[in-house]
Amino acid sequence: MTAPADAEHAHGILAVDSGGSGLRVAVGAAGPGTLAERSSSVPVRTGERGIDPGHLMEQLVPMVRALTARTGIARLTTAVVGAAGLASLGEALRAELPQAFAREFGVRTTALAADAVTAYTGALGTRAGAVVSAGTGLIAIGTDLTGWQRADGWGHLLGDCGSGAWIGRAGLEAALRAHDGRPGGSARLLARAEERFGPMPGLPGRLYPRSDRAAVLASFAPDVADVGACAEHDPVASDILRAAARHMADSAAAVCPPHGQPPFALTGGLVRLGAPLLVPLAEEVARRLPHARQVDAEGDPLHGAVRIAVDLAEGRLALPVDGVLLSVAHRT
Repeated sequence: MTAPADAEHAHGILAVDSGGSGLRVAVGAAGPGTLAERSSSVPVRTGERGIDPGHLMEQLVPMVRALTARTGIARLTTAVVGAAGLASLGEALRAELPQAFAREFGVRTTALAADAVTAYTGALGTRAGAVVSAGTGLIAIGTDLTGWQRADGWGHLLGDCGSGAWIGRAGLEAALRAHDGRPGGSARLLARAEERFGPMPGLPGRLYPRSDRAAVLASFAPDVADVGACAEHDPVASDILRAAARHMADSAAAVCPPHGQPPFALTGGLVRLGAPLLVPLAEEVARRLPHARQVDAEGDPLHGAVRIAVDLAEGRLALPVDGVLLSVAHRT
């Protein structure tokens, strides 16, 4: 990628997408121009204070330094961070990131958004509607542009129903049932699980101590979809995907504006699972939300963070700012 011709004079934007599978960062000019991106496969840690701002900055500083050098943009004025778990675990980020961004990068305006908000904005822009963001976790969000409605997004232990972690966990449960000889098991999922994780008796010891266990669970979702693609051969895997589709539709129905013909989009890594998930999802959404229009997502959460950053830099942000799902801090 090449930087804008006037990069050295441009007011730069910084956009960050922090999720369960890692970190993506983009730097570019506030106006038309080329964005440069970098990524890390290391998720930001969560501790007693929630999402760890120190760990985020530890990863972010060298990435941003490299991107500003690459683009020639010396001055970053606006930053947007979309973070998984922000609504429930973002107190430390809201308290510390604006000052850290001002100190390290010279940023004057910092917006912190739930990853659902950046996913929404990437998918639909500033239209009223509803989005299900489904990757390692799952959250649904909708707006009539006066306020936000959200559903689920409670993490893999308490919710995220229908997510990659949920599908992967359900698939591994079916594999363990087959291993034990209990009803409801799948021999095909057992074979896939042993190929990926080794002998089943050792799975708890390999999984439970890991801080990234949600991502590990989600890594098995493509195997469930692959096995479930042949429903006549493995109804257990197929039923897991249909149940995931019902959970997604439940969450979408909880947040979708009730009037007009609002657009609905699915975004996130589960889109890549293809027909075994998307066909039953389309059926469930049509049944639960007959007034909504199913549309393809225009972009991903990083694209949404960029959109918010550009709108902030140009003084035309139209999304609801509520201090929890989306907050904005200005520093002089």
